[in-house]
Amino acid sequence: MATSHVIKVERRENDGRGASRRLRNTGKVPAIVYGGELAPVSIQIEHNDAWLASQHEWFYSAILDLSLNGDVQKVLLRDLQRHPFKQQLLHLDFQRVDENKAIRISVPLHFLNQEKSPAGKKAGVLISHALNEVEISCLPKDLPEYIEVDLANLDVGDIVHLSEVKLPAGVEIPELRLGKEHDVAVVTAQEMREEVEAAPAEAAAAAGATAAAAPAAAPAAAAKKDEKK
Repeated sequence: MATSHVIKVERRENDGRGASRRLRNTGKVPAIVYGGELAPVSIQIEHNDAWLASQHEWFYSAILDLSLNGDVQKVLLRDLQRHPFKQQLLHLDFQRVDENKAIRISVPLHFLNQEKSPAGKKAGVLISHALNEVEISCLPKDLPEYIEVDLANLDVGDIVHLSEVKLPAGVEIPELRLGKEHDVAVVTAQEMREEVEAAPAEAAAAAGATAAAAPAAAPAAAAKKDEKK
């Protein structure tokens, strides 16, 4: 399993909007932990600790150890609410983890060796990452914080599909069980085609043809006027 990440929390006695507002004013974040055989518990976290943790990728995909006065519960972050414009966390939801039951969670993809690949070394090639994370299923002990995608052999015209991503032991992608149509592209390498502008000589010739046609149109217009008279 990945590195342990301990988050220290305290029990929260008062609920409600007013209590949460007062709590935030003291530099803490209201939160809740639920799931498993235990009842939901209202907790609070030091805002600075929670904010620093939220800047790391592992906070969203790793199993966290919530420590309440030495009592540690393994959880996953399931929801995070932010202030619309302030650098402030408003509320956190954590779900308890049963170590004997599989969990489903999205983990980030880390792309390796892209610049060293044949496609990466060629000019005028666009390498696109269609996915930056993928939902996996595994036991908590097998949960990776991220999955590596090695692009060392990526060449122009190649497509890396979801089924080609190498997964750690004990990890699977549930979406692939739904059929081939769910085996979507993860990475593509395509040669960029620039639009070719018309040559100056061709543009001049086209302008000359338009000018030559204009005088010929004038007599025809005059003839139509004479017929009406």
